[in-house]
Amino acid sequence: MAARQLPLFPSDTEHALTRHSHLADAHGPFLAYLRREGCSEHTLKAFSSDLRLVAEFFGENFALKDFTTTRLNRFLDWLENGRGVPCSRKSYARRVTTLKVFFKFLRAERVLAHDPAEALLQRSGSAPLQPILTEGEIAQLLAYTASLRVAEHPDPRPDLLVRLLLDTGVKKSECMRLRPDDVIRADPRRPYLLVRHPRPGNVYRERKIALDPDWPAILDEYLAQYQPADTIFDCTARNLEYVLHDTAVAAGIASRVSFEILRWTSAVRDYCSGLDPEVLREKMGLSRISWRETSQKIAQLAERYRSTPDATE
Repeated sequence: MAARQLPLFPSDTEHALTRHSHLADAHGPFLAYLRREGCSEHTLKAFSSDLRLVAEFFGENFALKDFTTTRLNRFLDWLENGRGVPCSRKSYARRVTTLKVFFKFLRAERVLAHDPAEALLQRSGSAPLQPILTEGEIAQLLAYTASLRVAEHPDPRPDLLVRLLLDTGVKKSECMRLRPDDVIRADPRRPYLLVRHPRPGNVYRERKIALDPDWPAILDEYLAQYQPADTIFDCTARNLEYVLHDTAVAAGIASRVSFEILRWTSAVRDYCSGLDPEVLREKMGLSRISWRETSQKIAQLAERYRSTPDATE
């Protein structure tokens, strides 16, 4: 009988897995579980790719009951030394994570009585932490962007963008999709941003993020000057990255400033202010699986943030 090819995105059907089921049988139910957990399509694609490597090594018809920690370690050794394809530290770490999440899912579903991936060792020396801005740099940056609004040739865009990213921590892709009517002003004292899901109909995936009450006025200045046709920022994302970089240079800040840096800075500030971790996870739009690693990095960055001379108490 010909081996089954693991599809990239199997259908989300209810599973009837048992310990005697084959690896290929578990692929669809596992990805359906990840979707329910709110994982992005990028994460789904990465985990699916990792599972196809597992199938390449063991075979699609390998029984779930036959997986052991020893066999999984042999697979990991093959990734690094026997496959003939370079395996970076980042790729190796993600594949270990895939195994741990996959077998934890099987254990939680009572398909397996034990978790053979639980004892797998993740490599030490994780990727460097994302740089963030200090409170002093934030104050310096905001003072400069505010001055641009009252300059001889006013430009509210840098102030609008920097304040938005620091307050909300939205992703670059989410920022580029924002429309003026996504800023809800029913209560002027408590405006909020409605971050919609890119797929129509996914209302349950929408997020409401509080805005500074002064930010809508800056938005009005920007809309009057730039008059975007549809989205708030109708230029390219790369163009806005240049805006952030050039603004930081003009403000005399040595640190790089980008969407990603401001998103992490926003998260760390929220963490240090005592925001509930679950609320912060939802604000950042992360699944519980993604949050595991992200929350650890935020905690580490928070220690560094608090130790800077200009950090607020």
